[in-house]
This record gives sequence, structure tokens and C-alpha cells, in this order.
Amino acid sequence: MTLIPTYGVIPALGYGTFKRKGDECLRCVDHAVNVGYRHFDTAAFYENEVEVGQALRGSSASRDDLFVTTKVWYDQLGAGKVRASTEASLERLGMGYVDLLLIHWPSPDDEVPLQQYMEEIVSLKAEGLTRNIGVSNFTRRHIDEAIAAIGTSEIATNQCEVNVMFHNEPIVTHCQNAGIPMTAYLPLAKGAASSGCELERIAAKYGATAAQIALSWLLGKGHIAIPSSSNTTRIEQNFRAADISLSPGDTEALDQMNDDRRVSPLWAPDWDIAG
Repeated sequence: MTLIPTYGVIPALGYGTFKRKGDECLRCVDHAVNVGYRHFDTAAFYENEVEVGQALRGSSASRDDLFVTTKVWYDQLGAGKVRASTEASLERLGMGYVDLLLIHWPSPDDEVPLQQYMEEIVSLKAEGLTRNIGVSNFTRRHIDEAIAAIGTSEIATNQCEVNVMFHNEPIVTHCQNAGIPMTAYLPLAKGAASSGCELERIAAKYGATAAQIALSWLLGKGHIAIPSSSNTTRIEQNFRAADISLSPGDTEALDQMNDDRRVSPLWAPDWDIAG
């Protein structure tokens, strides 16, 4: 039986639903539940909250056993909009609360003051619309401002691109030093971290896939990972990555794979240089 550790309050391995829509989303989420996933990551921007909610409500898992994350898009950060976005997400999900609510991106060019939307998301937690709150794609400066606004203890995670090929060290180190766990999206770098000589060499030692090794490396670093796939076999394989414990030598070998090759959108924050 695969046991998933919890980093902070968040199960360390979740199923990401980005780009999963319609019947495909229903099928994939249902399969992920059957495999054993209990952490599911969606967002208003993904336009699949209806399907995610439908699949989870119809599954064999009880609501208390699930950990559901959704996010507020950056155009919904003005006064009162964070609440409206969250209430709309809950309606689409068919749930009375989410387990984690994230600010998906900081306001572009800081058009909306960060303190304003961070204080609003804290109030939603106090009212029970979400059990935990956090951020996504926040730079070091944004993290510092968020801590100043609401305190470190309120920030359950910072979700950014992190994988064996893009360690994103400046923001990772900054958050870890502050005691804020990182959630790694694009943990397989759109498939680039699912192959390669070093990954495949190590995978052969463990009787695993290269993707499983890449995910195990993230979990070993204390990161939360939310891989996404529409392939039922890979959904199960990714979940079993939690069963793998890499040796220090193999971890060190994978540490050398970093080449700062990001695959996130070009308009995403420059996490590595933003002060």
C-alpha cells in the first residue's frame, strides 16, 4: 500500500488537473481516486471545476479524506472579487469548502495591492470557505510582502514550476528558509523529465520509470508534486513514485541535472531574479 507523506498540511503527492476537461477530466479524476490519490489540484482558470467536483462527489472517497485545491485567477484580485471567485468555484465544485485556496498569480505589475487580496483570502479562511490558504507563482519579493501582510503561518505553500531539470533554487530556498513548503507544478517538465540517460539509468536500478524517479526526487527534497496525465497507466505509475526512496548517491546525481530550463509560460514571473 502506498503511503503518501504530508508536508505541512498538504499530501505530498496529488493529481493535477490542468488541461483535463470534460469527459476526459471525469475519467481521469475517477481513475486517480481508484488508484489512491486523495489530493486533487484544480483552478478557476482550468475550466474543469464542475467535472472535478462531479467526479469526486461520485467517487468512493469520503469528503473528509479528500484534499481539494483551487485557485483565484489574477483578474479576480480586486476588492470583493476574491470572495466572488471563491464562491463561484465552490458552486462549480459542489462543495461547501476547499482544503486549500491559492492566489494563482500575484497581481500583474502590482496593480492591486498585495496586502488587499491577501487579507481578503485570510477572511475567507476565517469564515470556513477554505481550510488553508497559500500562493502560487510568487517571487521572493511577493513572498516577503505576503508574510508581512498575513504572517508565515497562514501560507501553506507557494506553488511554482519545480522539477529535476529546473530546480528554481532562489525561490525554493527563500520559501524553505521561511518554513513555507513548495508545491511543484510541471514536475515532469511536460515529459522532458520522463526520459534521459541519467534518469533511465537510475530508474533501472529501482525497477521504476524515469518519471517515477523524477517525482521521487521531488518528494525527497520535501516538495509537494502534482503530476498530471490522461494516461491511466501513467496516473498509477506516478502515484507509486511515493514508494521509492532514492539513495543519497542517486539523489546527488539527479541534483546535477539542473539546467534552469523552464517550461512555464514566458510571461510567468522571473522567480530566479526577482528581488
